[in-house]
Amino acid sequence: MIFLRVLMQTVVLALGQIWANKARALLTTLGIVIGVGAVITVVTATGGLQKSILKEFASVGASKVWVFPRMSREMRGRYSWRQIRVTTREVDGMLEKCPSLARLTPVMDMSMTVAFGEEFKGTVPVAAIRPEWNEIENRAILQGRPFTRIDEEERLPVCIVNDKAIDELGLDREPIGQEIMLSDRKFTIVGVVETKTVFAAFGGDEAKSEVFIPFRTGEMLRSEPRMYIIAETRSPELYDDAKAEIRFYMRQMRNLKPEEPDTFGVEALEQMIQRFNYVAMIIQLFMAFMVAISLIVGGIGIMNIMLASVSERTREIGLRKAVGAKPAVILMQFLVEAVTLCLVGGAIGILVGQSLILAAKAAAPQFMSEASVPWWAIAVSVLVSAFTGVVSGMVPAIKAAMLDPIVALRHD
Repeated sequence: MIFLRVLMQTVVLALGQIWANKARALLTTLGIVIGVGAVITVVTATGGLQKSILKEFASVGASKVWVFPRMSREMRGRYSWRQIRVTTREVDGMLEKCPSLARLTPVMDMSMTVAFGEEFKGTVPVAAIRPEWNEIENRAILQGRPFTRIDEEERLPVCIVNDKAIDELGLDREPIGQEIMLSDRKFTIVGVVETKTVFAAFGGDEAKSEVFIPFRTGEMLRSEPRMYIIAETRSPELYDDAKAEIRFYMRQMRNLKPEEPDTFGVEALEQMIQRFNYVAMIIQLFMAFMVAISLIVGGIGIMNIMLASVSERTREIGLRKAVGAKPAVILMQFLVEAVTLCLVGGAIGILVGQSLILAAKAAAPQFMSEASVPWWAIAVSVLVSAFTGVVSGMVPAIKAAMLDPIVALRHD
């Protein structure tokens, strides 16, 4: 009980000393403020960005796998683009040979001029796809219908547009049955698909017009089509199996010898998630190192000011000892003052970090919408501040406790 009373009195005394020397206390704790503010800002910002990107990953689809031609630097000169491009023959046999895949579609990206009546859009992205594309991409048909097997097999001149194209081309609100010109060829609109905005971290931009045509219709427009494959595994956990199956199948189809490198790539969201988490961890470790430096600098500053405080209050220490104060009480007084000083700096740092996060949310809501200060970051900041106070205040506190009261009273 006596200990708690002395502790409370010491804390009040320490706060009084801080208030009496506000400017000096603020400058002294600047390193702590910067360190704690950096902890709060970096942890919260990184966590918020991580949540936003992982949320976007989930919306894109955790079971998706991409297969595409790949030419490494050492392969240049040995292989031509024609040798490594994905072919329709490879696409058609993949689903049967890779049981971990549920469905797939080749995708042929093109740019074509688009016109409707008097409206001329210029070049827009046109993708040749198969009917499975809608299920893999999880993009709803808002009007009309998706592509069917008849569209694909008969190479029909039909197309699907996204809802953004309705506005940009001046189409009717219900454009089913209307005709647009794609590079001087007439296509009939049979469906409208929802526009899915790509997150900026994936290279996305403002939503734009999109046009989709049946894959075999697209083959008629390109004599040597360049394509890639989007596949969907039966479950996200089957990615490793799917990758092994695809790799074995593609190497067999391309007659690659054991010593020859892959002329294709296989990627999945799981790999991207792992890479992103690794980068986020590296950033956090680097910032932790920078924060540690700030805290060391802050601790040295507090040690210096506490040593100066001991010199300034030498007569006070001698007087307290003369009336019976024990060395342990003097030690506790200066130690608590150092810890209180650090905790005040930590509290200011938390407020600074929180303010920076609120500013970041206002400036970049797309990235920071999921950002919130975790409780453990505040707890770590408080504990680190207190630990810094104990370490930096120990030497001055011991010096104060060891002063001879007679010598202290004689001090000018």
